[in-house]
Amino acid sequence: MKLKIAMGLLLSGISAASFAAVSPEEAQKLGQSLTPFGAIQAGNADGTIPPYEGGLRTAPEGFEPGSGFWVNPFKDEEPLYRITSANMAEYADVLSAGQKEVLQRNPEYYMDIYPSHRTAAYPKEVMDATIRNATTCDTYKEGLALETDCRGGIPFPIAKTGNEMMWNLLVRYNDGKFGTTTSASNTWVVDRNGTVTRTATQSTFVERPYYQIDVPGRDPELFYRVYSLTKAPARKAGELTGLMDFLDPTEQPRRAWSYTPGQRRVKLAPEFNYDTPVGSMGGLELFDELFMFSGVQDRFDFKLVGRKEMLIPYNAYKFYFDCDDQFRTSHANPECERWERHRVWEVEATLKPGMRHVYSKRTYYLDEDTFGAGLYDAWDQNGELYRSMMLGGVQFYDHDIPYVVKHTIFDFNKGMYGIINDGMDGGYKVLTEARSERELNPEAIVSRESQR
Repeated sequence: MKLKIAMGLLLSGISAASFAAVSPEEAQKLGQSLTPFGAIQAGNADGTIPPYEGGLRTAPEGFEPGSGFWVNPFKDEEPLYRITSANMAEYADVLSAGQKEVLQRNPEYYMDIYPSHRTAAYPKEVMDATIRNATTCDTYKEGLALETDCRGGIPFPIAKTGNEMMWNLLVRYNDGKFGTTTSASNTWVVDRNGTVTRTATQSTFVERPYYQIDVPGRDPELFYRVYSLTKAPARKAGELTGLMDFLDPTEQPRRAWSYTPGQRRVKLAPEFNYDTPVGSMGGLELFDELFMFSGVQDRFDFKLVGRKEMLIPYNAYKFYFDCDDQFRTSHANPECERWERHRVWEVEATLKPGMRHVYSKRTYYLDEDTFGAGLYDAWDQNGELYRSMMLGGVQFYDHDIPYVVKHTIFDFNKGMYGIINDGMDGGYKVLTEARSERELNPEAIVSRESQR
């Protein structure tokens, strides 16, 4: 059954004189030919992408609420076909540069393509706010800042610019209203010889105050907050790091901090930004490519190329929760991966003249239903493919959250890869109430977490 959204009440109060991203007439497509979050509602011509019918909101048999693990609703499905280096040319138009590179370098590697399922589902309040945003939300300061009135929904369901689409990625509904935690999130780095190193085990807290409109004391400019406590390796145990991001980063830059037991004080960490490598990830990722992009959009020109069909990691329940044998010498175990055909938004980022960065160009392929799942490629200053990321998610069907965190990243210069945010040791927890600002003060976090 097609998803139907009543639009009259949502649009009737919007003045034609509003400084709007799109016209009320164009916004009428939401809930009709477009989903409330701007994806094409219909399937594609050959049926390989199904129509959107509201997402996955029913738990399969065997699911235990609160366990931290979500049962795979598609565990009995078989692949439709397989892509290898031998036949990849037939699928060149739906593969990224990074996928092609992995296939070409590794003849034993394969991609199993499964039936596509559009499982993304959101709470009604988020969809209503997203529809509202279509005609009221806007960026300012040349796309670098987002208006606080956009809070509560995806800002640009009908995006017109690259900056708008990147804001959809930055403030996506990924962690529910009150946040998520992990007790043992592992980061694994595999060198060119196949040696696997666990570079970090961390407990984490992530929240998106952008969706906490009715939570007292929240700064309306604050849209993202995260902190991590390192548990392993032993030499790093007890270290804490955190950061906060704001809707106008030109006025309120990222507020990052760190704590080490030896120094016993909280220090500001302005270096947790741009192309600084992330230490806990073995330097495989930069701070501004966490989850494909993180931070300020000031060093690159972002161009919205358009919508296209790609093969992306999707409904990755096995990779998240049922893959004890994850590693191969030069890539993740393909038996654990699931690839599906979906529509994505392509954004091309080019380094601005006079700006410094290790990358000259970056390309993002963002799933039209979640704005978080997808693919990412980055090129060095010589125009050579440097890094690629494959980021798949799972639908938390008991919470209406399209959750996207665990991923694979490749460093082609060093011949290394990593598996990041692996929660198989302890699972993931969705919070059902907000933490107070007092609890989330860095000094309070250190006092509380360092006692554990």
